[in-house]
Amino acid sequence: MKEHQYQIDLKWIGNEGEGTKDYRSYNRNFEISAPLKEHIIEGSSDPNFRGDSSRYNPEDTFVSSLASCHMLWFLHLCSTHKIAVLEYQDKATGIMVENKDGSGHFKEVTLHPDILVASPVDPELIDTLHAKANTMCFIANSCNFPIHHQPTVRTV
Repeated sequence: MKEHQYQIDLKWIGNEGEGTKDYRSYNRNFEISAPLKEHIIEGSSDPNFRGDSSRYNPEDTFVSSLASCHMLWFLHLCSTHKIAVLEYQDKATGIMVENKDGSGHFKEVTLHPDILVASPVDPELIDTLHAKANTMCFIANSCNFPIHHQPTVRTV
């Protein structure tokens, strides 16, 4: 077994003078960076939890992690099956359930890939490759909820 390590730097920038004196005394803004990465991700909490709607929240980045990991595996599998994918876009959606005590969990995520291929492909093969990508995706393998796939395939 091979092990990989990842490091991110997280910095809360929401102290408005009194720190976390009470629930309303601070904002939820933060920055994510990583060694050797040029750009900073500006984050906050979901607006439902007093966050800034113009910034990415942890739930957004979680769903994007699933969608992007799946995409990268799917593209790899297409290349090994000699399927020329020319474009790939996804409008992934996630459903999170909030419990009465304020805790929560994701109930499901649905990927909606829109794929442009160079020549016609058997739809069953596309479904098989999506299923295989799901079993290979590191992020999907770390989830305890269903991940659905509703692909659309277009040909040039």
